[in-house]
Amino acid sequence: MRIGLRRWSKLPRDLVSKMSEEISSSAATTTAAAAAKRRSLWPSVLRWIPTSTDHIIASEKRLLSVVKTPYVQEQVNIGSGPPGSRVRWFRSASDEPRFINTVTFDGKEGAPTLVMVHGYGASQGFFFRNFDALAARFKVVAIDQLGWGGSSRPDFTCKSTEETEAWFIDSFEEWRKAKNLSNFVLLGHSFGGYVAAKYALKHPEHVQHLILVGPAGFTSETEHRSEWLTRFRATWKGAILNHLWESNFTPQKIVRGLGPWGPDLVRKYTSARFGSYSDGNILNEDESRLLTDYIYHTLAAKASGELCLKYIFSFGAFARKPLLQCASEWKVPTTFIYGHQDWMNYQGAQEARKQMKVPCEIIRVPQAGHFVFIDNPNEFLSAVFYGCRKFFPHEQDSNNLPEGLQSV
Repeated sequence: MRIGLRRWSKLPRDLVSKMSEEISSSAATTTAAAAAKRRSLWPSVLRWIPTSTDHIIASEKRLLSVVKTPYVQEQVNIGSGPPGSRVRWFRSASDEPRFINTVTFDGKEGAPTLVMVHGYGASQGFFFRNFDALAARFKVVAIDQLGWGGSSRPDFTCKSTEETEAWFIDSFEEWRKAKNLSNFVLLGHSFGGYVAAKYALKHPEHVQHLILVGPAGFTSETEHRSEWLTRFRATWKGAILNHLWESNFTPQKIVRGLGPWGPDLVRKYTSARFGSYSDGNILNEDESRLLTDYIYHTLAAKASGELCLKYIFSFGAFARKPLLQCASEWKVPTTFIYGHQDWMNYQGAQEARKQMKVPCEIIRVPQAGHFVFIDNPNEFLSAVFYGCRKFFPHEQDSNNLPEGLQSV
């Protein structure tokens, strides 16, 4: 029924106002819903950057479908910042709670807990080739660090090395509290090894054993005495790359800049790194396809944790606050694992071991590079189990280094 102009003018003013507000609200809701529907119907391949948070979680599920052990995926709420923290790593334009994407594989009752932390440009799914075997002996918990993978990606506002370290260390501690974990084995790869080591230095009471896989950040440029880097930086190419580094230009920006061509670049990288140029056990066709899809979505999403790069490392990936300088403060027994072709030099660990006052061993894995757990998963697992042999005293020959591995 239509209301004429005269009858409309005779309606109470407050009723007219209310009806107008309801009509406006309804129109706005309809418009927003229509826009959301258009976005959802708009093929992702036609977006400039064909990804989203939903894409990340979906690609994670597809990748982990090759894992036979059941797991639970959850978004663990870590709040907006650590109470009483002097370093405001949580500064952001938004005060929304932060979440750490977590997958948990329940092991046998009484099994030790293994917490796994990925490296730079990666996420927890990179360990997909290891989860089944590890879950047979551990309760395995793998996370995406804050600002990576399927975790929250808040604005990165850190302006110093101290703030940047706190971003990862304090957020991990808040996650640990939320999960009520303690007395666990902590494994970190590459940059995740740097974070794991710094966390163990600050909170040694929670870590039973530390496993650092190709860890970054042991030496500074000065300690490394890198003459070739000095010469390279003096060239025009070196000057440009050094400028890009100090400008915080990350590899992920290239992937985003290529838009719909980004997935092709990632596909070529995955095929080369874990296929034709692999040093060990290459990925099969399904593994390569699933890992490529997963890597793309985690790289192309909003920039957040990746912006830590220039604050933690100088050009050439040398640490601004190297772990070697605090080796004498180490309080947790440590196992280092490197691939034979790892570009991270195990000699930094050897230098650190000289100063450590806790048990420390260094193991090299054959036919493997920096991603040793993908390149040669079987020997990598042997190294992990050997490093954690004190947790499995009932196993025979647990004190004998498995054949093929090298102790240095």
